[in-house]
Amino acid sequence: MKFKAIVVDIDGTITCEARELHLGAVRKIRALKVPVVLATGNILCYARTASKLIGLEGAVIAENGGAVTVRYDLNGAFEESLEECEKAYSFLSEHFKLTKLDPFYRKTEIALRRDFDLEKARGLLETQPLDVEIIDTKYAIHIKSRKINKGTGLVKIAGMMGLEPKDFVAIGDSANDVEMLEAAGFGIAVGNGDEDIKKVADYVTKAGFGEGAVEAFEFLESKEWI
Repeated sequence: MKFKAIVVDIDGTITCEARELHLGAVRKIRALKVPVVLATGNILCYARTASKLIGLEGAVIAENGGAVTVRYDLNGAFEESLEECEKAYSFLSEHFKLTKLDPFYRKTEIALRRDFDLEKARGLLETQPLDVEIIDTKYAIHIKSRKINKGTGLVKIAGMMGLEPKDFVAIGDSANDVEMLEAAGFGIAVGNGDEDIKKVADYVTKAGFGEGAVEAFEFLESKEWI
């Protein structure tokens, strides 16, 4: 079994607990012989900057699958999903004091500060005829389309790269990485990961955060899968 590429989450997966890039994980990624795609719930420019810092070619999945690009010199491709998210935001704003994060840069979803009752908000939103959901990535709360996730982002970017989703190994730590692991050919959860992602992972590392990512890369190399 050989895989042709890796897609890896950023925050909580190739970072330290303090959200700094884990230098050991960065060194390991630079030494890999297969393409590496970064995947994040954050905005496209953040993902591109992280890719540049690591030394990659700019292939990224951002905004939880809503924005993708394969190189620095290409514009991002964005899903048309912001209108329904804005309707959900307006509705929830009647019940909570909400603070948007990066509102000038997000094109496909809305990110909010984690300072309101998430479960109550989910219950209220279920009363509305909107095809959106609220997810907590541990760094922000996102209002996003149910039709878009990191798994759909992986399908899109794989096609842009001339690959199939099953050609990828996916590595992540949060509930918003679940669909990405399910779409990939092999899924790895780092040790600090949510229970939701550990349930769908094919392999769970003993170490967490960036050390877990290093362990994941070394496991794949030991199996000669990459």
